Amino acid sequence: MSNQSLPDVPRYSAASRGLHWVVAILVFLTWPLGLMIGFVKDEVKLDFYLVHESLGFLLLWVMLLRVGARLYQPAPPIEGPALERIAAHAVHGLLYLFLIIMPVSGFLATNAYGFPLQWFGVVPVWSPIGKSPEIAPVFSAIHEWSAWIILALFALHMLAVIFHHLIRRDATLYRIL
Repeated sequence: MSNQSLPDVPRYSAASRGLHWVVAILVFLTWPLGLMIGFVKDEVKLDFYLVHESLGFLLLWVMLLRVGARLYQPAPPIEGPALERIAAHAVHGLLYLFLIIMPVSGFLATNAYGFPLQWFGVVPVWSPIGKSPEIAPVFSAIHEWSAWIILALFALHMLAVIFHHLIRRDATLYRIL
């Protein structure tokens, strides 16, 4: 879709738009992969962990870039009633927060269980805590809860997209395209 066919609305920066879609793809790959780990055969379980953790670590860095891009060039103003603007800011802020908490807690959990990350099986990643089995379950719980919170926030985000695009028929969606 070319820019000429988009409505004339204030849009996110090109960097923010690109990072948004990269994060979306990484979440759509990482989240189900993590959910499947409990159901795969033991002989491939470590492979699933490696890909899940590597994608999650990549997601963390892309999210940090996204925060930087957002600080450098803020989002265009949100149109609509005050309650909708507050809800939009809250959902976006919580998505950013949990899309950082989730990979950090997963990274720390695997480190605490004594499995330092070999990013995509190639690059060893320094372990900030080392093997600490007494705190590993705490990081695992934070990681799992974060995943479910992200799923709920994603559902709210998608409901807002549907509401704005199909019901209200405004140009909100085009801000991120």
